[in-house]
Amino acid sequence: MARLGDGRTDSGLVTLDEAAAGAVSRVDPVAETLKLPLAAADGHVLAEAVVARLDLPPFANSAVDGYAIRFADLAAAGATSLPVQGRTLAGEAPARLDHGAWRIFTGAPVPEGADTIVMQEDVVASDGVVTMPAGLRRGANLRLAGEDVACGQEALPAGRRLRPPDLGLLAALGLAEVPVRRRPRVALFSTGDELTEPGRPLGPGAIYDANRAMLHAMLVRAGAEIVDLGILRDDAEGLEQRLREAATGCDLVLTSGGVSVGEADHVRDAVLACGGLDLWRVAIKPGKPIAIGSVAGTPFVGLPGNPVAVFVGFAFVARPLLARLAGETYVSPAAWPVRLGFTHARKPGRREFLRVSLERDADGIVARRHPGEGAGSLASLAQSDGLVVLAEDITQVKAGDLAPFLPYAELL
Repeated sequence: MARLGDGRTDSGLVTLDEAAAGAVSRVDPVAETLKLPLAAADGHVLAEAVVARLDLPPFANSAVDGYAIRFADLAAAGATSLPVQGRTLAGEAPARLDHGAWRIFTGAPVPEGADTIVMQEDVVASDGVVTMPAGLRRGANLRLAGEDVACGQEALPAGRRLRPPDLGLLAALGLAEVPVRRRPRVALFSTGDELTEPGRPLGPGAIYDANRAMLHAMLVRAGAEIVDLGILRDDAEGLEQRLREAATGCDLVLTSGGVSVGEADHVRDAVLACGGLDLWRVAIKPGKPIAIGSVAGTPFVGLPGNPVAVFVGFAFVARPLLARLAGETYVSPAAWPVRLGFTHARKPGRREFLRVSLERDADGIVARRHPGEGAGSLASLAQSDGLVVLAEDITQVKAGDLAPFLPYAELL
């Protein structure tokens, strides 16, 4: 991996894959764990595997309203008529069936001896007798004990970021609480004399701080606990002090702005004064100046100032690093091919991300490029559906070509 050497000059661009892998390799998962009630566990990362302590379902039950029978009682050919011997509702104890049919309802335990359930829509019932058609399948509509999860089987692995269906599974297994890792604590701030907090009057030459609002939301979706430090001004000495303070008690320091080479871009020098940088420039567009290192022993990621570059840098570098801190088993988002509705030529060497919207035309789905192409266009993010990804060696794409597409839903 290309490094900064003495911390003052870089030795070239690193690939996005190298940057992401390098960032992840420099951190360890948060060690602290806690137990949370299921109602509070959504989005947290499992600290240990969950092994089923009972079968799921815990007993054989009916998947439909109908009649439980013994398959051996069916005629070899033609319809079969059987007397109804009793009935079982959901929540009642199981019965025993030696011969005939047993009225049963969805979720009710299957009588001992029965091995097939016939849907009530498929039978004719009259005077305590049901007639069933030919061609029934053995075991139809029967949920066996443990067919979903068997007792002793791993139900969910360690490192799983819990989702609503996971919580339903844990509840079905009888768990009231679950062991999870503490959320990574992230110190977040923006830098720049031009920035103003939204809601305050906007002075000459000033802009509102949009990056921090966007990053805050992305951090929340990534499962982080946020320490919001607001806006830091372009003051080298003050930045160094605030970086040291931010590193205390946090697992990651995340900034936007001030990592380029302008006269007022002081973040890079402040980081070098109280820590170090492992890499600085990444071969992507937008988002080349991404700083990865440490501040007073705490991992540091410095994203660019342009909003689209911030979004890309977070999604592809900071997000996998956060997953590692959280102990999450992270899988990179999978792109799927889309047909392009535009032509684009470029220089090779950097992986490029183009903002596109998906539309339907006579031939199916087509990706249209957003007219706002600049890295500062927040509207291009808000008004598009995702990113078309162009590999480093591609110099041109044409309308009709297929290209990888990543929907924002996969990145957030």
